[in-house]
Amino acid sequence: MISKKIIEHKKLNGNKLRIGIVKAQWNNSITDNLLAGCLKSLSNAGVNKKNIFVLEVPGSFELPFSAQKIIKEKRVDVVIVLGCLIKGETRHDEYIAQAVSQGIMRLGLETGVPVIFGVLTCQIEKQAIDRSVGENNHGYFWGEAGVAMGLLKKNKT
Repeated sequence: MISKKIIEHKKLNGNKLRIGIVKAQWNNSITDNLLAGCLKSLSNAGVNKKNIFVLEVPGSFELPFSAQKIIKEKRVDVVIVLGCLIKGETRHDEYIAQAVSQGIMRLGLETGVPVIFGVLTCQIEKQAIDRSVGENNHGYFWGEAGVAMGLLKKNKT
């Protein structure tokens, strides 16, 4: 089943935003697509390439720490974390998803910098593929959300 885009953003102008992106390398074929979608979205919103800081990390568990690092070092307005967890034979994916979601929520609240939860949590690989390509590329939607939240942080919505 392919999901529909639910939120329609007005034309966003992100030309003054500094945006961090942290991408997990685990399930790289999926996260590469999410990154491409996210970057396309940021470009469409006018975000200057020199104000986009991309950091790759081994897996999704490393996303909160790395997002914190990019907030401190690059002084960004928003961070978008991109990862992909696919259920396996154990509950490992559930533990990672819970830790990552709590970590990035806490990070956003403690720093005052929004952190967009761009982690696919799928039952099977096909679900991840369906959500990372074409018009249903969730990376694109998370890029839009990042611009919207960066503008909110700057009180320029």
